[in-house]
Amino acid sequence: RRDVLVSLAGEVAQTYIVLRAFQERVAIASRNLKTQEHSARITRLRFEAGFVSGLDVASAEAQAATTAAAIPLLESAARQSVYRLSILLGRNPADLLPELAPPGPIPLQPPAVPTGLPSELLQRRPDIRMAEARAHAATARIGAATAELFPRFTIGGSAGVTSSDLGSIGPGNRFWSIGPAVSWNLFDAGRTRAVIEQQEAIAEETLLAYRQTVLGALQEVESALVASTQEQQRRDELVRAVAGNRRALDLSMRLYTQGQTDFLSVLEAQRALTLTEDALANSTGTVLTELVAL
Repeated sequence: RRDVLVSLAGEVAQTYIVLRAFQERVAIASRNLKTQEHSARITRLRFEAGFVSGLDVASAEAQAATTAAAIPLLESAARQSVYRLSILLGRNPADLLPELAPPGPIPLQPPAVPTGLPSELLQRRPDIRMAEARAHAATARIGAATAELFPRFTIGGSAGVTSSDLGSIGPGNRFWSIGPAVSWNLFDAGRTRAVIEQQEAIAEETLLAYRQTVLGALQEVESALVASTQEQQRRDELVRAVAGNRRALDLSMRLYTQGQTDFLSVLEAQRALTLTEDALANSTGTVLTELVAL
């Protein structure tokens, strides 16, 4: 049950993060579309004035159309994330649309990923606890089977009354007895030793399974930690790339309107900014989903 609860909580958190990341990507694409449409209008005016060729107009309009074509796909992915989140919470697919369809920010992440995870924290994992409990149980069964080799001593007793007539029940009709008893499967020693060997083999198997579970847990934790750390570094680089591409777009647009460069520079700057901003939003979501996995 705890394993299911942990997995469900993680899946709900990751799905919510993915939803907000898709919505952020929609917002970024919409902003870039407005910028590109503005550039296309400027280019058309310059073409009508005879300053540029029709190729610049076609390129500007194609760039805006490409960005516009990506928005429906992102909106569809966001809507599907809402449906998935509703199903995870045991609701009808559209129940959460009024609450989650409006765009919201990607959740804030902790200031730093915990890197010094002590191995004792792995004991919280339900799979490790279950494997450990099975190993303890298998070891206990060896002791139970070994006990069959030795005699069992018991002390038993009984007390009551006896009479053929209810009216004659009295002190003289009472009886009691007490005494020790011993039982020993002396002639089943071979079978008992075979059972002991069987339980020892089962215990060895469960111990190996426990070790494998622990190793698998360590691998998952280390992989999630590496993925989270590397994705954080990638996000930091994308932040710098976005800032640089914004400066490049602003500069190229000013040079273009002054007639000092061609529209290809503007087109490349717009494309680079669109790609890096989208990658940044996607990376921000990935950083958080990796942290949830950790």
